[in-house]
Amino acid sequence: MRAFTPRTTRKFALAAAVAATGLLLAACGTEDGTSGMDHGGASASATAPGAGAEAGAPGAFNDADVTFAQMMIPHHEQALEMAELADGRAEDPEVKKLVAAIERAQDPEIRKMRAWLKGWGRPESAEGHGAGHSMSGMMSDQDMKDLAAVKGKAFDRKFAELMIAHHDGAVTMAKDEQRDGRNATAVKLADDVVRTQSAEVAQLRKILDRL
Repeated sequence: MRAFTPRTTRKFALAAAVAATGLLLAACGTEDGTSGMDHGGASASATAPGAGAEAGAPGAFNDADVTFAQMMIPHHEQALEMAELADGRAEDPEVKKLVAAIERAQDPEIRKMRAWLKGWGRPESAEGHGAGHSMSGMMSDQDMKDLAAVKGKAFDRKFAELMIAHHDGAVTMAKDEQRDGRNATAVKLADDVVRTQSAEVAQLRKILDRL
């Protein structure tokens, strides 16, 4: 049998110490690779391990992020319904171009926010979570009927008036997310909403001025 020299014994001791240190560090970490300390308050949560763009938005999130997605999904859906009414009714080329831009931007954003909520383990409906928050700028059923009832220049004017109010509401909700949200991906989308929809409001006002 091979005898262990003092040098060999020291090698084994060192290897054991390294292994023990690795186990200790693993025990102290959380599943997402961060320390077990929560720096965001009791309401903050972390996404599931491996969650990404196709699940929840990566990183920690809080109630404001959830409410933002839950409220913005139906808000975007109504904007798309308004845009669909432009088919066969809108006359102004700039209105038609703006309609296409709204459809191009908001449909993918709806899919993103649905994926976030699924990954976060939260319902798409805001009922019971974030209830009490109103969705600013939403059109009534009568507003939608009035928009559907007109064509040509009358439609262009009505569409611009209603979409300004609708976009203003989206910007208000997005600014709430900028202020209160924790998830970087959700806040980035809020930044995009504020920037793009504020620019579209300015464009819609110019359209109204010349119609």
